[in-house]
Amino acid sequence: MKHLPQYPFTLLTNLRFQAAEPYGVHRGTLLSDAALAQARAVITSWPGYAVTPLCALPGLARAAGVASIHYKDEGSRFGLGSFKALGGAYAVARLLCRELGQRLDRNVSHTDLQNDPALRQACADITVTCATDGNHGRSVAWGAQMLGCRCVIYIHASVSEGRKEAIARYGAQVVRTDGNYDDAVQQADRDANANGWFVISDTSYPGYMDIPRDVMQGYQLMVHEAVSALPQWPTHVFVQAGVGGFAAAVCAYFWERNAEQRPVFVVVEPERADCLLQSARAGAVVAVKGDLDTLMAGLACGEVSLLAWDVLATGANAFCTIPDAAAVDAMRLLASPQGGDPVIVAGESAVAGLAAALLIAQDSTARASLGLGPDSRALLFGSEGDTDPALYQQLVGRSAAQVLQDGAPA
Repeated sequence: MKHLPQYPFTLLTNLRFQAAEPYGVHRGTLLSDAALAQARAVITSWPGYAVTPLCALPGLARAAGVASIHYKDEGSRFGLGSFKALGGAYAVARLLCRELGQRLDRNVSHTDLQNDPALRQACADITVTCATDGNHGRSVAWGAQMLGCRCVIYIHASVSEGRKEAIARYGAQVVRTDGNYDDAVQQADRDANANGWFVISDTSYPGYMDIPRDVMQGYQLMVHEAVSALPQWPTHVFVQAGVGGFAAAVCAYFWERNAEQRPVFVVVEPERADCLLQSARAGAVVAVKGDLDTLMAGLACGEVSLLAWDVLATGANAFCTIPDAAAVDAMRLLASPQGGDPVIVAGESAVAGLAAALLIAQDSTARASLGLGPDSRALLFGSEGDTDPALYQQLVGRSAAQVLQDGAPA
């Protein structure tokens, strides 16, 4: 059975992890089971909703020396290709309900938005915006199109033309800026303030918490689907991170439901965009500067979301960084599996958690530090499919269609 070459990686044990700390009232105001129930009711009502697959990977589990590996494949989510469809679009819906409710001095529900033509017309006077590496912006644009409001999306200098075109297909105006992701965030915020637009960001900062909270709450539906399909509660969860909202949503789900038996939780980042690991090392939020040059475009973020840090600062067991080459090899492993594993089309940002798990599994010291052994049950979240088809074909050597055709049973 193939496995990853032993690339160098960094694994930082979180000295501030609190095993006995309850989830608590404060975190319950950020992410909660009650709020998830609301998000679930809305998102499952959208056209095209379907539970995404949870794939067992017994071949990779044997190679890693663990009992099981399960991979939640988000590549088919609403036809957008990533889990982000759950967050950005849900936050757009929540924003429109709040804003129209204030303007009309009445309660506006998501059902009202869908069924009242006058409300849909009122949505046309509202503009939402955000900065993106690709997937979040596509979700916001799709949600805006579905609900009838205007949308302007900002992308930074290194976002591919393929990702730009994918966003524009949903009717958004796409603006390319100089600099990195964080520069695009700042430009979107400035223009929103000047034009009276509403920022739908997955990054929280002082004075801006409600919308990122809605984004994260939408993400938890994916976790709920995965846990509902698992044969057993996982012992280890490896989750990739950009600003940390996705990772925090996953961590909070397990923490709230079973604080004493939550899985060992590892946050994974590209080695060139490691703001969460650096923050854990410093014991406070730290920004990483520079061009954040990584193939894992969805994770190329230099500033931590404050809401995410509220969860991860003491909720994550460890932080890990991996090189781009490890992610590429993990993509290829899923595209050409052995040992009875299914064929999976996974984008470069989808596989960071898997790559970290496989690298750690080959290192005896790292395995021991996380208690990773033959009885371990690992859960991974494949956050995107081939959201940039040209790049996927370049990295894997075949298109997604060819990968799936080659892997189909005769």
